[in-house]
Amino acid sequence: MQIKLSDHFTYRKLLRFTLPSIVMMVVSSIYSVVDGLFVSNLVGELALSAVNIMFPVSMILASFGFMLGTGGGAIVARTMGEGKQELANRYFSMIIYCVLGLGLVFSIFSVVFIEPIAHLAGASDLLMEDCIAYGRVLLGGSVVFMLQVSFQVFFVVAEQPQKGLFFSLCSGLTNMVLDYVLIGPLQMGVAGAALATVMGYAVGGLFPLFYFFRPTKGTLRLTRTQFYGRELKNACLNGSSELMSNLSSSIVSVLYNLQLMRMIGESGVAAYSVMMYVDFAFVAAFLGFSMGSGPIVSYHYGAANHPELQNVFRKSMVIISISSLVMVTASELLSRPLSMAFVGYSPELLEMTVHGFRLFALSYLFCGFGIYGSAFFTALCNGAISALLSFLRSFLFRGGLVLLMPLVLDLDGIWLAVVAADGLGALVAIAFLIGKRKKYHYL
Repeated sequence: MQIKLSDHFTYRKLLRFTLPSIVMMVVSSIYSVVDGLFVSNLVGELALSAVNIMFPVSMILASFGFMLGTGGGAIVARTMGEGKQELANRYFSMIIYCVLGLGLVFSIFSVVFIEPIAHLAGASDLLMEDCIAYGRVLLGGSVVFMLQVSFQVFFVVAEQPQKGLFFSLCSGLTNMVLDYVLIGPLQMGVAGAALATVMGYAVGGLFPLFYFFRPTKGTLRLTRTQFYGRELKNACLNGSSELMSNLSSSIVSVLYNLQLMRMIGESGVAAYSVMMYVDFAFVAAFLGFSMGSGPIVSYHYGAANHPELQNVFRKSMVIISISSLVMVTASELLSRPLSMAFVGYSPELLEMTVHGFRLFALSYLFCGFGIYGSAFFTALCNGAISALLSFLRSFLFRGGLVLLMPLVLDLDGIWLAVVAADGLGALVAIAFLIGKRKKYHYL
């Protein structure tokens, strides 16, 4: 039986509804992980460093898709909760058309200016050729990447998370198969890795576009619309936390790369790449749960159903707490085998990666609370608090501490900066959740 946003959610029903979004986000994270595995083992350590330098730039551009999708999704779900389905369809259509137009602009701009973009991202002379080859293709596919991340949210809003999962699985399979073919037999190197990723994005971004154009009953569909300036502004403001989170994370990744290049060179960037690949998959679980539960919160907030809002919030916090403990335990146990999969060919690099990974992984005790807190306020259409939480955790705390902690702890300071930053981010998120409980009635 299909689960509706208007339902009462038990633990089982909440997990069933959010599971497709969790798997969908984890599958999406596989893009960079698979690229890293093939590039590292078939092309080499320097190519892996080049991929890690350019991928954050792609995430910066995709951040605008996250912003419009998440911020707009909350507005559309709230409008559905108010019983205005046709208006919700028009809001949805306007947001998707804006994502499409903005993505085309980003794709063209990044292809034309790829070399200065690579310089700004921290590419050294030794890595520049690979950075340009990878970045030109990857950033040229920004339009389909932005569409994919937007549709991931709207499939949940449309009460069709299973279909969103299906398209994500098809995207991931496309990426993995083409990674092997283009990097292996065809020997296209980092350009092949980028092309495989973009083709995966195309499956997840273009096929849903056609799916939502079909006339359907009782769910979202793309239709004729008009420009709703106020709602677009609200979508941008409401999704500004997702924009801030992704922008900040990407900028901080660049900052980490610059610090590592300064301290130990290209091998440090390669070690950090491995941690980022695993981090993408682990954090994706928190992001997926937050994304999957967000429309439920928005719907019941719009319907003024305070008892169900309280129910969903309490169950979500329990799920986040248990998941945090499981992730830390799993990452500590798997640090060596996961590192070996990427850099097992270099004993020295392997030992540095395993040591850093075990310190870095402690951040999973805290990051789920910061991520959920920000997403929860987005679902309540409070973009200001959501953006503040994302800014503090993703940029101010992480960026500031990665500059300060190495002064005291050397290389370990880089790995532990994430732990300290996420701990502070969790404390701030919990403080806001306690402070705003009477205004929104979720406690």
